Amino acid sequence: MAAKRFRLTATVSTENPAAVRSTLKELIGKRGTVLEVAEEEIAHGGKGEFRVQAEMVGETSKELNRSLLSALRKAEKRTRLRAAWSS
Repeated sequence: MAAKRFRLTATVSTENPAAVRSTLKELIGKRGTVLEVAEEEIAHGGKGEFRVQAEMVGETSKELNRSLLSALRKAEKRTRLRAAWSS
């Protein structure tokens, strides 16, 4: 299967923003943006939330989503990813 280009729009919630911030910057790099949401603006009352927009290349969006979530959970187990992928 040929690699395709996908556009990611996601919200990442975590209990350890410092660990997840560095992981996101490594994964996303110059392919997109990672914006940290101010703590008082987080609706669910968590400690950290990030808004991510990026372009990534892979065979399927499911494979990209799985690898992104796995990498984030290696940094912090209690991390949630709400993502929308478009090609």
